[in-house]
Amino acid sequence: MNNVYEPPQSDLKHDKEKYEYAGFWIRTGASIIDSILILAITTPLIFMVYGSGYYTSETFIHGPFDVFINYIFPLAATLVFWSYKSATPGKMVISAQIVDAKTGQKPSTSQFIVRYVGYILSMIPLFLGFFWIAWDSKKQGWHDKVAGTVVIRNRNRGTEDVSFPNQ
Repeated sequence: MNNVYEPPQSDLKHDKEKYEYAGFWIRTGASIIDSILILAITTPLIFMVYGSGYYTSETFIHGPFDVFINYIFPLAATLVFWSYKSATPGKMVISAQIVDAKTGQKPSTSQFIVRYVGYILSMIPLFLGFFWIAWDSKKQGWHDKVAGTVVIRNRNRGTEDVSFPNQ
């Protein structure tokens, strides 16, 4: 008889030889890549719209283009990449992808949205939710835990597709 107080077992265990959980440092590297790409797009746009005074101004939000370029665009780009590739460009570089923690399949759109909102929760207490990845057995940050996702890497990076086979 199963113990109802035990956490559910992930189907990821059967692919342990093929996949591994992506840890803190490799995910940090992927985030740096993503940040550089976003900045490469948003910085010239902000400069074109608001000029160099934007960077020295004490105003928090400069107008609707500021909100779109710095908040809505990164949100939309991240959700689009997650929806189509289950990974951002940085995760693709490190051969990693986001999967449902229970099934190993692609997460639902609602899981991706909860995961993005979870980023804010992970940042609030001095980024503790992101540092949690280093200590967690499944390498989940708080954003992963609230969304029910994990980030996995292909152990044979570069030799085959990272996506899980259909079950």
